[in-house]
Amino acid sequence: MQISVGDLTFDADRYGTPGDRPALLLHGFPETSASWRDVAIRMADAGRDVVVPNQRGYSPGARPTGTDAYRIDLLVADVVGMLDELGFAAVDLVGHDWGSIVAWYVAALHPDRVRTLTAVSVPHPAAFGWAIREDDDQKKRSEYMTLFRQPGKAEDLLLEDDARRLIAMFSGAADPTIVSQHLPVVGRRDTLTAALEWYRAMTRDFADLPSVEVPTTYVWGNQDTAVGRAAAERCAQHVTGPYEFVELSVSHWVPEDDPDRLADEILAR
Repeated sequence: MQISVGDLTFDADRYGTPGDRPALLLHGFPETSASWRDVAIRMADAGRDVVVPNQRGYSPGARPTGTDAYRIDLLVADVVGMLDELGFAAVDLVGHDWGSIVAWYVAALHPDRVRTLTAVSVPHPAAFGWAIREDDDQKKRSEYMTLFRQPGKAEDLLLEDDARRLIAMFSGAADPTIVSQHLPVVGRRDTLTAALEWYRAMTRDFADLPSVEVPTTYVWGNQDTAVGRAAAERCAQHVTGPYEFVELSVSHWVPEDDPDRLADEILAR
């Protein structure tokens, strides 16, 4: 299916029966909507109407040029626009990696549109930002962002030698087929540039995001190479509503490493 928001058209997958309790699942970098397939099927089997879009830059019809086109306020507006177009007053919102950051923003700034939030891997942006500034372990884990923010150089390094470094990002994942799901999309230079613009548009404003008041579950894999324990455990300080922290023995790629458990946590919330 396709979802039109303004002059952008987002490709999306839909699972379940329209009209059932709706959920919107947001993918991260360097992945696509395919990362949610197994989770979405499980949720649909449980009676949910599940929509999984390819976000800004990943959908050919929603790939504007220029860093300013990937500011967080625009990424948030995309999600709200999708909900409007789909006729969803409120949803169970789920995000992984960058999709998690967008989901935190939507939940904090538009709580009336979010019935529940399940954030996967990346904690509340204020907690993550604090860890990047104050925690030596997280500083090391986040060094890759310096490369990603360099136009041209990042694309060259990630795509050379048949995308060897891009593929290596999935090391530690339990499912070896992950790369084949996403590389045909993010392995293209135009898509990769658009995806990296999310990092290049990132600012220090993350620390200013208000706390989230909607019922929230945060799921973190303790084998995650990108997000350490300090950031994960600090997340609780930025949720004022009902909150649960779920720690799994998996890598950063939680939706593909343990889709059944993740679906259970989303449904439980």
